This record gives sequence, structure tokens and C-alpha cells, in this order.
Amino acid sequence: MSRLQVRSFSSPVSSRANDLLTELHGHLGFGTLRPELAHQLFDEMLRQPVPVSARALNGLFAALACAPPSAACTDGPVLAIHLFNRMARAGCRRVIALTSHTYSILIECCCRARRPDLGPSFFTHLLKTGVTADIVIYSGLFKCLCDLKCTEEALDMLLHRMPNDVSDAISYSVILKSLCDNGRSQLALDVLHIMTKKGADYSPDVFAYNMVIDGFFKEGEVSKACDLFHEMIQQGVVPDVAMYTSIINALCKARAMDKAEVVLQSMVHNGVQPDVVTYTILIQGYSTLRQLKEVARLLKVMRSQGVMPSVVTYNSLMTCLCKNGRFKEAVEIFYSMAVKGLKPNVISYSIILHGYAKEGSLVAMIDLYQLMAAEGVIPDLHCFNILIAAYAEYGMMDVAMLFFEDMLKQGVNPNEVTNFVCDSWIMQNGQDG
Repeated sequence: MSRLQVRSFSSPVSSRANDLLTELHGHLGFGTLRPELAHQLFDEMLRQPVPVSARALNGLFAALACAPPSAACTDGPVLAIHLFNRMARAGCRRVIALTSHTYSILIECCCRARRPDLGPSFFTHLLKTGVTADIVIYSGLFKCLCDLKCTEEALDMLLHRMPNDVSDAISYSVILKSLCDNGRSQLALDVLHIMTKKGADYSPDVFAYNMVIDGFFKEGEVSKACDLFHEMIQQGVVPDVAMYTSIINALCKARAMDKAEVVLQSMVHNGVQPDVVTYTILIQGYSTLRQLKEVARLLKVMRSQGVMPSVVTYNSLMTCLCKNGRFKEAVEIFYSMAVKGLKPNVISYSIILHGYAKEGSLVAMIDLYQLMAAEGVIPDLHCFNILIAAYAEYGMMDVAMLFFEDMLKQGVNPNEVTNFVCDSWIMQNGQDG
């Protein structure tokens, strides 16, 4: 949830300035606040003899920060920054002393407006005014520095220049994410260990660990990721089903199925019930390796646990059967889904279409294509490419071109594969003619 909240801008003192603020909010709410109009109303507001309260100003800036783009104003955060700069350049005194909340909103606006370079400037302005920076301001500043690829500067500020009573686990998490996103998960691990040593208030939670573990996986450091996962459990941080599944998914993608099974066992041992997504990911992993026996074993296990396979699960099973030369069984699975109350999706159809194409069962492909239409399943580009290529391979380009025309009618754009098949046909026709 965003830290920005639109606050009340009412004031016990009736003034023209407050009326102008109300008008600004009104135009913003109706989507009619053009930047030129905003500048005009804001400048007039600042010229009024009755000062505008910081709370009222914060309400305006927060509203702009959260405003969706409109025809009149395409970027509310940018407008908020411009209004503040106009006020600062004018050296206006018609505003009660600004608060830390004002600066937290403005620094957040810098991130939203994709102008992180302005964040440090607002922070410097804050220091000059004597306003005390809080955790929200520091976290926003760290986001700006990280977006500027100055993560080490942000880390140095966090560890050596930020008051200890201000920092918290959230400020550390901002830097952890940046380090992992930039392939520096080892340094992120060092930061995790610093957090652990600082005590309970800073102890990394499951999300912090997950960021670093995911970073190691992305860098191909499977062993380090697994070691950190086990370290996390030893620290008393209990993974939930989503994190267990995320770890298993990464291990399956790395084809480390033995390690994925160890995590699954740990999951069950710790009382976390694997769900259909967990089992499906494992089945997909074994399917990729063409290990049909393991796929069958997992299907039996999940059913014994009361977890019913989904369409995605059956798609993985059909893929594995096709890879193992057992296409007829895949077809049986396909048609059994409806009996189980499941509706095959476009991927299900593409798996069977591809199988029919390999067999040369062109009539069956037509029947399946018609079934898709009857069931309201819209073919995607992959389906059309399978159909077009299959008929082209058997010299039936007239039918292939009918599929091509149907594809265009349904708003599906061809890719290089489609174009290659069609261009080959055009060249052949040209030569024949």
C-alpha cells in the first residue's frame, strides 16, 4: 500500500487561499486540471495574505502524486514537483513551515515521475530547512539513489550516516532489492547478515530472504540460494506456501529436481501443505526432463493429499506424454478434462494440434479447430502457425491460406514463422505460374 494519503485541506480560517486550494482539488478530481491552470491558481494562492497550512499543501501534493493520468494532466507527480519549485523559487512565505510529510510526498513524486535525480535535491532542501528526516523520507531517498544506480551510496548512508533510531527493516529492503536486481546478491547477503546482528527490530523477514534467494537463483548460484534458504529456516523465519513454491520453481528451472524434492519434503515436514501450483511446477520440471514415471508418481501423491490437478497440470502431463511418444494417451487426457469439470485452454489445444500435425492427421486438426470455436476458445498465434505449417508441409496451401485469412480476421498478427511459410507458398506459385 502506498505511503501517500490524501489529507484534509480544510482550515478553520476562511480564506481566499483555501478557496483556491478547493478549486485546484476540484479540477483535479474532474480531470480538468491543466498545468497552466494549476500554475495560475497556485500562484494566486501563494499571493494571498492568509498563509496556507502545510497540511493543506500536503493534501494537494498527495492528491497530485496519486492522480491517474488525464487528458488535461498526463503526469500528476511531475506537476506536484513543478508547483513546489515555483513556490521555492519565489521564496514565498505564505505557507506555514513545511513538514517531513511534505518532503516524503515530494520525494515519492520523484520516483513516480521517473525523475530520481531530483530526490537528493529535495533531501538537501529539507536539511537546509531544519526539518528532521524520518524513515519514510530516507526510504524514498534510497529508492531514488537506487534508481540512479547509486546503491552503494545509499548503503553507505544507511550504515554510517543515518541515525540508528530512524532506520528499520523497510529501508534495508529497498537496498536489498536494488542489489539483487543488479546482480549483486552476495553483497545483499552481507547486508542480510548485518540486519540479523542488529537485533530483533531489524531481523530480515521472509520477503527479505526471498529477494536474496531469488537473486542467487537468477545469477545461477543454486547452491548459495539453497544454503540461504536453510539458514533462513534455522533463524526461525518460517516460509509460507508461496515462498516454498517459488524456491521449488527456481530449482525446477535449474533442472535441480533432487533439490526441489528436498524442499518439498521440508515443506511437508514443517506443516505447510503443497498446493496445486506447487505440484504442477514439479510436474512441469519432470516433464521437461521427460521423466514420465516421476510425473505419474506426483499425480498420485497430489490426489492422495486431496489436491486436484488443474488444466495447467494436465497440460504438463500431456506435454510429457507427447515427448515420450504416447500421444494417444495425451488425447485421452485432453478429452477427459471436460468429464472432470475442467475446460481445456488454448495451450491444451495447441499441444494436441501439434501432436496431430506430427502424425499428419489433418482431418483431426480441422475437427479440433472447430471444437475450439464451439467451446469459445480463441486460437492464438502458436495454434495458427501449427495449422498453417502442417497443411503447407503436405502441399495443401489453399487450406493453409484459409487459416491465415481466418487468423487475420481474428486480429492475430503473423510472425516470422507465419511469414516464412506464406512467402514460400507465394514464391512457389510464382514459379509455377
